[in-house]
Amino acid sequence: MKPTEEHSGGPRFAVALRETLRAGYGVSDLRADLLAGITVGIVAVPLAMALAIGSGVPPQYGLYTAVIAGLLIALTGGARFSVSGPTAAFIVILHPIAEQYGMGGLVLASLMAGVMLLGMGIGRMGKLIQFIPYPVTTGFTAGIGVVIASLQFKDFFGLSFAHAPESFFERMHQVGLALPGLNPADLLVGAVTLAVLILWPKLRTPIPQHLVALAVGTLLAYGLERLFHVEVATIASRFSYTLDGETLHGIPALLPQFVLPWNLPGADGAPLGLTLATVKSLVGPAMAIALLGAIESLLCAVVADGMAGTRHDPDAELIGQGLGNLIAPFFGGIAATGALARTATNIRAGARSPLAAAIHALFILLVLIALAPLLGYLPMSALAALLLLVAWNMSEMKHFLHITRVAPKSDIIVLLVCFGLTVVFDMVVAVGVGVVLAALLFMNRMAEFAGMRLQGEETHAHAGALPAHTRLYEVAGPLFFGAAEKAMSALHRIDDHCEVVILDMESVPVMDISGVVALDSAIRRLHADGICVVLAGVRGQPAKVLARAGIEEVPGRLLIEGKVSTAIWRVRRLLGLEDTASVALTEL
Repeated sequence: MKPTEEHSGGPRFAVALRETLRAGYGVSDLRADLLAGITVGIVAVPLAMALAIGSGVPPQYGLYTAVIAGLLIALTGGARFSVSGPTAAFIVILHPIAEQYGMGGLVLASLMAGVMLLGMGIGRMGKLIQFIPYPVTTGFTAGIGVVIASLQFKDFFGLSFAHAPESFFERMHQVGLALPGLNPADLLVGAVTLAVLILWPKLRTPIPQHLVALAVGTLLAYGLERLFHVEVATIASRFSYTLDGETLHGIPALLPQFVLPWNLPGADGAPLGLTLATVKSLVGPAMAIALLGAIESLLCAVVADGMAGTRHDPDAELIGQGLGNLIAPFFGGIAATGALARTATNIRAGARSPLAAAIHALFILLVLIALAPLLGYLPMSALAALLLLVAWNMSEMKHFLHITRVAPKSDIIVLLVCFGLTVVFDMVVAVGVGVVLAALLFMNRMAEFAGMRLQGEETHAHAGALPAHTRLYEVAGPLFFGAAEKAMSALHRIDDHCEVVILDMESVPVMDISGVVALDSAIRRLHADGICVVLAGVRGQPAKVLARAGIEEVPGRLLIEGKVSTAIWRVRRLLGLEDTASVALTEL
């Protein structure tokens, strides 16, 4: 196998692109990437706009994110087929930031998250993400799906709120109060769009369901307005922009413009400004964006590897994600990460290299310039229906329920806690509590395997050779801070006639300082009772830990042997038993 950057310790920049080009890239590959990129671009255009709206910003910023971040991450990352852009998972984090700090705060937080992701990649922290337990990711992902769905009810039903509720339960309370005033036309368009989204894949045609469903919803809204003079909220009626001093509606047909993030408006409409206080207040939200971006992008890369039989470089992918999120905010981009559905579409469409994801970004740019006026006709309820389907797919409810039926009780607890905390609070709280809870439950399970038991003739081959007044104990399992004291507790019950205790530690794979302290305390107690201790079969990591701790042989008090057989022979010699030479030969 050729050495990659991961194996050679070389640079982690643009690993996926360089490895692809090194392996050879021809005209047929470019043709395949063009087709795949256009296919993904068709799917990504409505998603990018819907996800921006769901995050609390105008739809064009979702397109800017898909163009700038999508292009940069594809060219500089470590996953060959991943497609990056705005994702549904970010909505639960970005929406509150946009409400509290405005567009400027959201873009600045995304920039800060890019710096953090870049640092994680340079610091080679990519593999650390694998230590987040599966019930944690499943729990918070399902919770995110529920929160996203709750955010879509307003547009789906055509409701009006006095203020935007922040918490899930307050939001659902507001929906209940506002339901009597729903707009039947918005509901009809949303319901029809959702029905097409659900039913179209059953026809098994190559035309993307998003394209068909939004086209049907747009035509229905247009017909309702023309024939029955019924208003349906659209992008053009909801969003506006200023160009040359004139206020226009819809999406601007312009290239992404360079802008300093802190010059964008804050929550009060005035430029946000760059101050230390502002940066400090956004550190928490930025960390949340970086953490979720790292998790989502690397999970996406893992799934892509499984589908395509490739291997990604996690550190290079984090560097790519960092660069994308660092640079995109200077063009109005919001947070971006690997998008699983778009990545899967990319692979199924026959992508050959990261250039397919780059082409998808350029296609979106072309649509933005050429078709912006038409995009303004998209109904808000149709986009809400699209996000409802995205939320349902994210929740993976069937899989979620299956886990609750078959998983161990501890994993179910972690799953439900993470789900509940995500819905009630946020993803950062859920991941933090979930990882700690999973670690504690794991240590508790490991502690159950750690223990010590007295060996008898029926359980140990060497027991018959034991001298009188000698006890042989088998120590099994890891001796760490959650299990060491429990394992050593058996030595509190030594009988009065015992003179020597042999501890068979061959089944101890690992030991931490808590295990050393517990073992040392047990040895000291036995010494105080006049009992000699023999450590037998200490191997590998425990032997190194004991050596560093200064636990070494003390004649007549503490012996250390590599095997139980030689330990028994030394005990016999210590006790002055006859025929020790023949015993030694027999046992060895």
